[in-house]
Amino acid sequence: MENSAGLTVIARMKSGFASKFGIPRQSGIVKDLKSEVVFEPEFSNPDFVRGLDQFSHIWLLWEFSAVQKRDISPTVRPPRLGGNTRVGVFATRSPFRPNSIGLSCVKLDAVEHTGGRLILHVSGADLMDGTPIYDIKPYLTYADCHPDALCSFADGEIRRLNVVFDDAVEDKIPSDVKSALCGILACDPRPAYQDNPDRVYGFSFYGIEVKFCVRGDTLTVIGVSPEK
Repeated sequence: MENSAGLTVIARMKSGFASKFGIPRQSGIVKDLKSEVVFEPEFSNPDFVRGLDQFSHIWLLWEFSAVQKRDISPTVRPPRLGGNTRVGVFATRSPFRPNSIGLSCVKLDAVEHTGGRLILHVSGADLMDGTPIYDIKPYLTYADCHPDALCSFADGEIRRLNVVFDDAVEDKIPSDVKSALCGILACDPRPAYQDNPDRVYGFSFYGIEVKFCVRGDTLTVIGVSPEK
């Protein structure tokens, strides 16, 4: 299947995110976050990934398919700068770019070929469910790792919140998703310009509607229910 630019979708992401809100802003920052790269039928031949299981990490090239098309601005407001300072779009990883191409480095946990479908099990992806993937490449430490690199405004550790649960909701969260959910919430999913302690936020994660609020450095999960 080709898009308007002539790119062929080779796979789609299967993840717990039904919408953009809540998705980590970068790959790898929530290491417990599990998802799957499910190849399209014409690319489900295991020969396409022969030898890939010898690599621990891979690059995914994909499309910001849920971003609404709009006039492209030469500058954007990165969350790491509080959402108020503008820098050039090519100095950021903003989804609002001339070509809506995303790039993520993820950990490759396993390669599966079953029932005629080829699947890569990965950790740390920052993709919405159904995201089209255009290419996969192995991560190479000798070429891709630069410990002395400068990262401008994105340098340093990201701010992480303390995550707590109301007593009435903690037992409602399946144990197999709780660790990843805590990692997602700790990274503060809110828009950078919003800091209202009385506002309740919510998003869906693996069929669970999660409600939370943030006061200071503490995020409190106040509601958990099945997605409607």
